[in-house]
Amino acid sequence: MDLEHLDAALGEDGVLVIAGTAGVGKTSLAVHWAHRSKGHFPDGQLYVNLRGYDPGAPLTAALALERFLVALGVPAAAIPTDVEARAALYRTLLADRNMLVVLDNAAGVGQVRPLLPGTGRCLTLITSRSRLSGLVARDGARRVTLEVFEESAAVRLLHETTGGYRTDDDQDVAELARLCARLPLALRVAAERAAARPRVPLSMLIDDLRDESSLWDALSSDDDDEADAVRTVFAWSYRALPADAARLFRLLGLHPGPDFSAHAAAVIAAIPTGQARRQLDVLVGVHLLEQIGPDRYQFHDLLRAYAIDQTQRLDPPDDRHTTVRRILSWYLHTADAIAAANPRRGNPRIPLGSPADDVRPLEFATYPEAVDWFRAEQNNFLAVQRAMIAAGFDGMAWQLPAVLRYVYASNNLFEDWFTTGHLGLEAARRCDDQGGEAALHTVLGMFCRQSHRLTEAAEHYEAALQIHRQAGDRYSEAWVLNLLGTVYFGGHQVMEAYAHFKESVDLCREMGYAELIADPTANLCGMSRQLGQLAEALELGNRARSMHQEAGDRHGEVNVLVHLCETHLDLGELDPAASLAEEALSIGREFDNRVLEGVALIRCGRIQLARGEIDEALVSYHRSATIHRRIGDRGREAEALDGTGVAYQALGRGEEAVAFHRQAVAIHRDLGDRWKSAVALDHLATALREAGADEQARASWHEALPLLAEFDDPETVTLRTSIETALSGLGETPG
Repeated sequence: MDLEHLDAALGEDGVLVIAGTAGVGKTSLAVHWAHRSKGHFPDGQLYVNLRGYDPGAPLTAALALERFLVALGVPAAAIPTDVEARAALYRTLLADRNMLVVLDNAAGVGQVRPLLPGTGRCLTLITSRSRLSGLVARDGARRVTLEVFEESAAVRLLHETTGGYRTDDDQDVAELARLCARLPLALRVAAERAAARPRVPLSMLIDDLRDESSLWDALSSDDDDEADAVRTVFAWSYRALPADAARLFRLLGLHPGPDFSAHAAAVIAAIPTGQARRQLDVLVGVHLLEQIGPDRYQFHDLLRAYAIDQTQRLDPPDDRHTTVRRILSWYLHTADAIAAANPRRGNPRIPLGSPADDVRPLEFATYPEAVDWFRAEQNNFLAVQRAMIAAGFDGMAWQLPAVLRYVYASNNLFEDWFTTGHLGLEAARRCDDQGGEAALHTVLGMFCRQSHRLTEAAEHYEAALQIHRQAGDRYSEAWVLNLLGTVYFGGHQVMEAYAHFKESVDLCREMGYAELIADPTANLCGMSRQLGQLAEALELGNRARSMHQEAGDRHGEVNVLVHLCETHLDLGELDPAASLAEEALSIGREFDNRVLEGVALIRCGRIQLARGEIDEALVSYHRSATIHRRIGDRGREAEALDGTGVAYQALGRGEEAVAFHRQAVAIHRDLGDRWKSAVALDHLATALREAGADEQARASWHEALPLLAEFDDPETVTLRTSIETALSGLGETPG
C-alpha cells in the first residue's frame, strides 16, 4: 500500500513526504522505491542523508547544496559561497531536468526548504520523523505516514529472516513481533538474534526479551512505547555480544563523524586493525552496524544514540575522555601525513608534537594515496574539529585546518575550508596561541584568494605577517610575503606584487632559506616581465628554474616555465617560448594535474597564434577552456575563451569571435576582475569594429577605459594608448 501511494506521484513534480516514527523503515522504503522507479527519472537521482536526528550536528543546507551541485557537474571552485546563491544555481540546473531528489532524515522544514528544486519536472522525496506540516500547507507537499507493520507482515518478516534456521510456532513469533512494537528495525535485530540461536526455543528468547524490557522500564522514564521497544531489542541483542564486540560497539558511539573505517575503529578500541575488522563483522552480522562500502561503516541514528547511552553508563569518564583524545589525535596526525606526502617543498609544516599514547597514525607512500584517504574521510573532518572544541582540545582544533590547508585548496572544498578555518581561528585565540592564529589567518587568506575575495585575502595575510614579524619568525614571514604578493598579482597591482615578491626573495637570501626562495623568485620573474624589464625577467626565471630542478620540484617548475615562456613571447622569440610551453604541458600531463595542463595550453595557444597556426591555437584554447570549466577556475576559463575569440577573428569569422569575447567579458565582470575585463572588452571592441558595428565597439572601449584608471604599469599604459587611438579613429578627440 505504501509503495502504491508513492507510485501515484510518478509523472508529477512537487514534494512527497514519508513521515513516521523512528525505526519504522522510512529510509528503506525511500531507497527501495527510488531504485524501483529510476526509469521514470531519465536525468538521474540525487540523494543526501541530512542526519537530522543524529546525536551530532545535522547536515547544513549549505553543505548539502554543495554536494548536490558537485553531483550536477558544477566545479567546486564555481560553487557560490552564499547559501541563497547556491540554492538559486541548484534550481536553475534542475529547471529543465526530470530528476528525483531524495532528502533523507530531515529534521524540519527549515533544513529542507533551500533544497527544494522549485518549478520544473523534479520530484522531491523527503523522509522525516516530523510531519513537516509547513511543507504540506505552504508548498502543497503530499504526505505518506508510515505506520508500524501489521501483525501479519511483522510475522512474515520474522519467518523470512529465520526460516532457513528454525521453525517456530506462529503464536511465539507473533509475541516476538509485539515485543518489537512491529517496527522493522527492531524486528530485523531480533530476527538476527533468533536465527543465530536455532537450538534455543523461541519462547526462551522471548522470556529473555521480556526480562530486558522490565530492566529497561526500571531505568527509563520515557513513556513512548515504540521507543522503549526499540531500545529493549537493542539491549537484548547487545547483551548477547561477545565482550570485546560489545565494548567496540559502545566506544564507536564516541566517534565524532557520520561514518568510519576499520582503522578508526581500531584506534577507538586500542586494538589491532585485524581484530577490529573481525569485531566489526560481528556487529554488522547482528544488524547493530551497517557496512556502506569497502572499509566504511555507519550507525543507524537510533543505534548510535544507544551506543552513546551504553558507553556513558558503563565506561568511566576518564576512559571515555582518553578514547576521544585517541581518535582525535589519530585524525590530526594522519591528516598531517597528507602534508608530509605532498611533493611540494618549502611550505612551513605545523609543529604538532607527539600523538596521544598508543596512537599510530597512518603513513602514505604517495601523495595520491594520501588524497584517497582524505576523500574517504572528508565528511568527518568538520565533526572531528567540533569534537576537539567540545572536548577542550583547542590546540588540535586550530591545527587540523592548518595541516589540511593544501588538500582543501587542491580539492576546492570551500564550505568545509571556510568553516574549519574560522572555527580554528577562534580556537587559536581561545588558547592564546599566536602561532596558531597566524596559521589560521594564512588558511583563510588562501581560501579568500582562491575564491576571488582579494581584499579579505590581503587582510588575513597582513594579519599573519604582523604576528610572524612580532614573533621574529623570519621563515614564515618570507613565505607569507610571497602569498600576499600573489593577491596583488591577482588584482594586477603590479608594483605592489613586485615589492612583496622582492621582499620575500631578499629575506630568503639573507636567511639562507634555499628551499623557500624558488617560488618568490619565479613570481618576481613574472612581475619583471609585466614591468617591461625583460632581461631581468629572463635572469630571474632561469635562476628559479635551476632552483626547482635542483630540488626535484617538477610541480613548482611549471610556474617559472610559464613566466619564461611569456617573456620569450614578448621578445618575439617564438621557438624558445614554444619549447617552454610544451615542457610545462608535458609536466602537467605527467602528473595528471589539470590545473598545470590548462595553464600551459593557454600559452601554447598564444604562441600558435603568433606563428599563424590558427587551427592549432583553437584546439589549445578549447582544451584549456574545457579543463578550467571542469575544475572551476572561471578566470582562466575566460582567458581561454578570449583567446578563442582572437583566433576566430584571425580566421575572419567575426560573429563567432564576438560571441566568445562576450563570454569572456561576462565572466571577468562577474569576478570583479577590472584589468582582465578591460583586456577582453578591447578584444570585443576590435572584433565589433571589424564587423562594422562601430557604435557597439565605441561603447565597449568606453567601458574599458575607466577600468584601467587605477593601473599605471607599462602593459596598462600600452593598452590605454591603443584604446584612445582606436577611439580617435572613430572620430573622437582624446580627453
